[in-house]
Amino acid sequence: MKAKKKPGLGGILLRILALVLLFLLVMWGIPMTETADRTAVPDSADWMGKLPDEMPLNAIVIPGTHDSGTQYVQLAFFSKCQALSIGSQLEAGFRYLDIRLSVDGERMRLKHGFTDCKTGPMPWSAALSLEDVLRQCYTFLAEHPTETVIFAVKQEHGDESVEQFERCLDGIIGQEPEFWLFTDSIPTLGQARGKLVLLRRYEDAAGLGERSGIPLLWPNQNGYEDPTLNTAMTDQGAYRLWVQDRYEYDAGEKWEAFRAGLREDQIGSGDLAIHFLSTKGHAAYGHPFAFAGKLNPELMDYELLPGSGWVIVDFASALLAEHIYTANFA
Repeated sequence: MKAKKKPGLGGILLRILALVLLFLLVMWGIPMTETADRTAVPDSADWMGKLPDEMPLNAIVIPGTHDSGTQYVQLAFFSKCQALSIGSQLEAGFRYLDIRLSVDGERMRLKHGFTDCKTGPMPWSAALSLEDVLRQCYTFLAEHPTETVIFAVKQEHGDESVEQFERCLDGIIGQEPEFWLFTDSIPTLGQARGKLVLLRRYEDAAGLGERSGIPLLWPNQNGYEDPTLNTAMTDQGAYRLWVQDRYEYDAGEKWEAFRAGLREDQIGSGDLAIHFLSTKGHAAYGHPFAFAGKLNPELMDYELLPGSGWVIVDFASALLAEHIYTANFA
């Protein structure tokens, strides 16, 4: 019996090339085709103009996006959660942005875990900076002064201290303070129109007070040890926060947790409720597009009621935003 011939150098190089091409196909090629419904919705950029000034933001049913800066991102098969730019999300009607940052010298860049968000689709595209995102937000608010943008910031995969992170963020925000509402409690829509409202998912280590933003702190909610868990309440001092962010559930478990959170009868009128429809499933690294493909149609068929809270989705579209914010006018 003849011994199996070992591959030569050429064969080894071909195998390596095939693996590289497969990696690029999965991590870059396939995600390029993963998009959201691009159907336009009339007046989606100005829907808050129909609401009264005296409504507090926590009383408004607000559509939001999870990992908002990931239209272009490294390892996109695992990391891409949105197909629209920040500016397009705002035009589509989304008013809550999930902004994850790390310090890069005197600048800040958007992250998803250890991966960098990018300004374009090519692997060599520049990193997406906080300034890039704020430019889109400022342009939107200048053109749509009846609206507000909830800017929820999380420190993501950085070596800097929380104090360093805070001070860097404050320095960048302070370059155009006229676009910001500085408060540590939930404002009314009238107070917030034409402004970004900063919410922070970290302690105020720098002691900035109102300039640090509204506290938005909750414990990690992987939650797979008990897949019947839904919302959890944390006392923020000025208000009670209810969050459902069970990001390790499969699609069926996630949908049940989402619906259970919406029906939570302990959530009071002065509380803030945030319901994430995003999940990565049981695997260490999931495929957000696949889960959004199952969960977003469920949401479109589900009737949201006034007072449902803020609803945060992957692969946002104007139709999804419209379905969420029209609950305010039911």
